[in-house]
Amino acid sequence: MKIQLALDRMEIDEAIELTKKVEDSIDWIEIGTSLIKEFGMTSVRAMKKAFPNKTIVADIKTIDNARYEFEMCFEAGADVATVMGVSPLVTIDICMDVAKRYNKFVMIDLLNTTEQQKRELLKYSDAVFCEHVSKDQQEELGAANQGTMKSDLYTPDITIAAAGGITLDSLDTLRKSLNPEIVIIGSAITKAENPTEAAAKFKQVEVK
Repeated sequence: MKIQLALDRMEIDEAIELTKKVEDSIDWIEIGTSLIKEFGMTSVRAMKKAFPNKTIVADIKTIDNARYEFEMCFEAGADVATVMGVSPLVTIDICMDVAKRYNKFVMIDLLNTTEQQKRELLKYSDAVFCEHVSKDQQEELGAANQGTMKSDLYTPDITIAAAGGITLDSLDTLRKSLNPEIVIIGSAITKAENPTEAAAKFKQVEVK
């Protein structure tokens, strides 16, 4: 299980300093959508420069104009870029083509996708599939992800990520229901009183 640190709603310098505190306990670094919207590709370049040996995820949430956006992310140093699963399939085709050309990877965000849409998306077997409970659902409805994610659709060759309010307390249930290869952790680390300690506790769970 890999730990992907999600960095959102902060300045670039703050994101770098926080990541330095936890880098020994995390595997992938996500430049969150809010960081990209506020600072653009400067945020991706800065994180790749600061952490050249980490996998950098640009959570751009592409839904159209895929070629331009994915080329922009990969040119800036991202190793993975995200596309919404509700996008037209032609958009996801383009994302996959661009990623192959750059020798990079695509993460398909399954937020608000139906079971039928997920089945159609499984043909993109080289992608990472991200089961995602949205920030709005978490903050406005109090929705957690551990009871909503199941592994029935996925075969062992599919790489699964999970995102959305994951905590140490919910991680065990999530592993039993979905068994993701990548867990995306945001506020449970970034908002912790001691981020270094919080990240280390997730790492301890990972290596068990």
